[in-house]
Amino acid sequence: MLFDLEGQTAIVTGASSGLGHRFALTLARAGAQVALAARRVDRLEALAREIKGFGGRVSCFSLDVTEEANINEVIDGAETELGALTIVVNNAGVALPKPAIKHSVEDYNFIVDTNLKGAWLVATAAARRMIQHGHGGAIVNIASMAAFDVLPGLSLYAMSKAGVVQMTKALALEWARYGIRVNAIAPGYIETEMNSDYFKTEQGREEIESTLRKRLGGPEELDGTLLLLASKASDYITGTVITVDDGQSLV
Repeated sequence: MLFDLEGQTAIVTGASSGLGHRFALTLARAGAQVALAARRVDRLEALAREIKGFGGRVSCFSLDVTEEANINEVIDGAETELGALTIVVNNAGVALPKPAIKHSVEDYNFIVDTNLKGAWLVATAAARRMIQHGHGGAIVNIASMAAFDVLPGLSLYAMSKAGVVQMTKALALEWARYGIRVNAIAPGYIETEMNSDYFKTEQGREEIESTLRKRLGGPEELDGTLLLLASKASDYITGTVITVDDGQSLV
């Protein structure tokens, strides 16, 4: 019962694949009504069918997190179809591995606009709605261990995720009085569709070998942390970043 999300309405951004796909399933299995949001709507519809298959309530929305008007439209739609928003999983993100001197301004805008500006736009739009309703809520931002330990070729990604960490703390400080908890998860090496090919390369295999237990995690490794931060079980936790990296940051 501690992690029960019955009666809660959640939005998961970047839900079309990878961690977002898993987050949506996890919340739905815990009882939440889930709004799936991403650019690839065809993939969302397949996920929605899976959730409906075990009796979950779900809706799909096309979302570009860099467009404020689009974000507000999605929140409006989610609340109309599923109920007042109480949970947000701010997951949409991109990476573009490349040496810093090879990055263009367009690369910078693409990564930072999606990972940081987009996360801020979603969080603030959701908070306005939660404040309006007066019932508080939980915002879970998805950062990365790269926010603390920079990896080769990921300077812009690391910068954007470091910004998400500081944003999490700043927003938690501002919104505590409204009963809105803002926390973040910083995953380590979790294998997803976005990075699976890389971890099959020689460099990728070397990075796996450098970890404490010489293994990759799967998206399911984040289930417990997500349910903690999304549920009333974390009612006394805000402004916290939980690193889930199997001790990777200790090496």
